[in-house]
Formats: sequence, C-alpha cells, structure tokens
Amino acid sequence: MDYEDILWQQDGARVTITMNRPERLNALRGQTIIEMVDAFERAADDETVGVIVLTGAGDRAFCAGGDVQDPSNGMAQKRRGHHLVDRLGAAMRNNGKPIIAKVKGYCIGAGNELNMICDLTIAAESSRFGQAGPKIGTAPLWWGCQYMPMVIGEKKAREVLFLVRQYSAQEALGMGLVNKVVPDDRLDAEVDEWCNDILSRSPQGLRLAKIALNASSDMLYPSMQHGYELMALNHVYGVEPREGIASFQEKRSADWRPFRGGEGPEPAPRGS
Repeated sequence: MDYEDILWQQDGARVTITMNRPERLNALRGQTIIEMVDAFERAADDETVGVIVLTGAGDRAFCAGGDVQDPSNGMAQKRRGHHLVDRLGAAMRNNGKPIIAKVKGYCIGAGNELNMICDLTIAAESSRFGQAGPKIGTAPLWWGCQYMPMVIGEKKAREVLFLVRQYSAQEALGMGLVNKVVPDDRLDAEVDEWCNDILSRSPQGLRLAKIALNASSDMLYPSMQHGYELMALNHVYGVEPREGIASFQEKRSADWRPFRGGEGPEPAPRGS
C-alpha cells in the first residue's frame, strides 16, 4: 500500500509508524486508520521486526483524536469506520511485537485510546492527555470506557471520562497512563534505549508475555462490539453529537440545556 496519512520507517528490527497529519494534529480519518491497519499487520507478518514505535508528526500532537471534519456521516460509513478501528486494535494487540507509544504534545480522545492499546508509553514533558467523548455528545467506546478502569483504576477512570479534563505528562505518569516522562529533547534517546532493551530479549518470550498479559482484557471485546454499534447509531441519529461537534468547530461552549429540559444557564466549565 502507498501511504498518504502515515510514514513507515524500518531500521533493522525496529519499525516506526508515524501518523503524518500535523496540520490536523494527527487526527484520525478513515484513510489514516486503513493505512495504520495495513502497517501494523505488515509489521506483524514480518519476522525481522522485533519492536514497533507509534508516534505523531510534528511537535504539537501525538494524536488529537478523530477528525471531526471527516465527511463520513451515513450509518454504513460509520459502521465501516468502527469495524476498521476494531481491526486496528486487533492488529496492535495480537501481533506479538511490543509497541511503544512515543508521545509529544496532545494525546486526546482516540489518541489516548491508541496510547492505552500500545504496550508501553514514553512521554515528553509537554504532553497532554485526556478524553473528549461527553464534551462532544458521545463516549470513548473504542477501548476507552472498557480498558481505562483496568489501566488507571475505576474511580480515576470515571473522573477522566466524566469530567473530560486534560492532564499533564506527570499527572498521566502518576495515574499509570504512561511508563516514563522525559524532557522533550530526551524523548528520542529514551525511546532508542527502550527499543534496544526490547531487542536484546527473546522474541518468543516477548510474544508469549504479550499474549498472556492480554488474556484478561481480551474479554472486553464483546463490550466494544456493542459500543461500536451504539456509536454508529448515536453519531448518525443523535442530536447531542451534532451540537457537540458544531460547538467544537465553532470554538464555543456546547449548550446542553435543551437536553436537560432547557432550564437555567449552562454552567461554565472549569479550566481544562
């Protein structure tokens, strides 16, 4: 496949997959996901590959989530897109190779779900983490709601998902969303060190460990299948996502009053 939205770089046994839409903060559109599926499945099938790094182009973002300007808006398009992200999650979790997320800048929404799917995360100090779902009238049902309680604990997951705040790299480290935080100018060197350590280990041992570690969270797949269908229905027929996405595009606060009976002023959110 010729890639338009991502970059593929192989250096010996290391492959780096870069989401390459910096002008959109590396937001995911359908084409991006198709290419990422191809890249991760390609890396899985290549026995010379021992470790995979996932990152985003530019200094502003790892990935800012789904691209709200993606024109797909019908039920068939939504369902196809959700089945693509299902395939992407499987390609990342089931390929037997450790995946390191190299994060700088915004890691929000689907970007943070990608971060959680990766086996390890090294973050620059400038990184910002969080979800976006209820801010735009939906919920993160691609690993977010399902897997986050396992990663950071039930109470903290509810805070992240309900309040929709953003967290610094150090806060993300404290809650277990990342493995290590380094100064921005040390990020590349730190990822190199972790890759070299992984490549000095047994490929079969790493594969067995990854499969075994995934066993309990693999039980979450049925919940995600339900979530994909609910998201498709909500995005196509739901009035709240229309208000949420419109408010985001228009750079204003969403007005949720009509969905609560229209009473009283909309409360001003605390700083994100």
